[in-house]
Amino acid sequence: MTITRTLAEFAHAPVVGACTAREFCELSLFDWAICGVAGWQHSGFQNWAAVQSGPGDQPTFSGQAHDPATAALINGTIAHALDFDDTHFGHIGHPSVAVWSAVHAVAKTQTWSERVDAALVGMEASVRVGLWFGREHYEIGYHQTATAGAFGATLAVARLLGLTLDQTIAAIGLCATMASGLKSQFGTMGKPLNAGLAARTGVEAAMWAKAGLMSCDDGLAGALGFGPTHHGQADTSALRELGSNWRFETINYKFHACCHGLHAMLEALSTLDVAQDFDRLEIETHPRWMSVCNIETPRTGLECKFSYRQTAAMAINGEDTGAISSYTDECAAQFADIRGRIDVTENSDLTEMQATVRVTRGGDVTTARHDLSAAIPASTIKSKLDHKATALVGRSFAEELRAACDAQDIILFETLIATEKRGQ
Repeated sequence: MTITRTLAEFAHAPVVGACTAREFCELSLFDWAICGVAGWQHSGFQNWAAVQSGPGDQPTFSGQAHDPATAALINGTIAHALDFDDTHFGHIGHPSVAVWSAVHAVAKTQTWSERVDAALVGMEASVRVGLWFGREHYEIGYHQTATAGAFGATLAVARLLGLTLDQTIAAIGLCATMASGLKSQFGTMGKPLNAGLAARTGVEAAMWAKAGLMSCDDGLAGALGFGPTHHGQADTSALRELGSNWRFETINYKFHACCHGLHAMLEALSTLDVAQDFDRLEIETHPRWMSVCNIETPRTGLECKFSYRQTAAMAINGEDTGAISSYTDECAAQFADIRGRIDVTENSDLTEMQATVRVTRGGDVTTARHDLSAAIPASTIKSKLDHKATALVGRSFAEELRAACDAQDIILFETLIATEKRGQ
């Protein structure tokens, strides 16, 4: 059986044994919403959103309603604009911005539970496809949020729209010829655009397949398919226990407003009392992050979010790395002296979720390590997300949104995230 057919069948199968995964999927919906609302307020995408055509009735973070494809594009882009959304380290991708944006853009009559199931299937698929692509796909320069995320969005929408198995296979093939996104955009407004394009691709591929547009039978693994032409490693182990073992359960949430590759370092650094007159600070990280978030001398606020030296210097100087307002162009010009005393080295013995910091001051050396994969109860994550929401969008709105999610109130939820309807 081809990977395309396996994924298509997964999109149609009942969601079973996924209580924990569904709980995290709903946490991700809340996180997606607060990141989108805050993204609209702080990211500078207003002029871009204003020129998007496609009027319709699907609400967006911009406050304007659009057709499904345009709504998915806008919401996916805006929700990732602050780079503050969830991350799955299995394939280094942000599942929610592509998948939840696509689900929200097409869901009309579906219940809350049906939407969550579709999103969970899509996000699980994006993780599995990303694992199937493998390390080389990412390291050669492809942005997994955009590539694997597009396939996840396609399967989520296919489930919501009730595509047949053959139509779903066609949708995957159509996605294969559209999915794209490059890591060269990191640190620019092109990175969140990658997420929006993935969401739009998912919507369009599924809607076009439902309308009768046909495609190749195996757009992922077939001859000249997406995998073979995009440095995919075709790791078949990535599909084991699909539908029974939910890899999405290991999703991680951001509590620092910067690239997730920096978080283990920042958490480790927070356990040490580092005086500004330290002699040297050595940061050890997994080799993968060296090409992702190791900008030595950032020039903009966006580039600060992808810099070990800068974010470490900010933390040492007492800046709040969890605050969006900390990452400014002015900040990029500061802390040069502290940055100059920081070394970043790769250590292949560490996992992608671990970091070690070593501080030398005089004759004293102190060391700390943090592992983001350490399990955190969902209740604790929910509490931390509520705190994050208050910081991002204010206590009143955060409490209203939490109430809507807890009550599974679709109308209230959609009203709240439509900026214009909130009068802001």
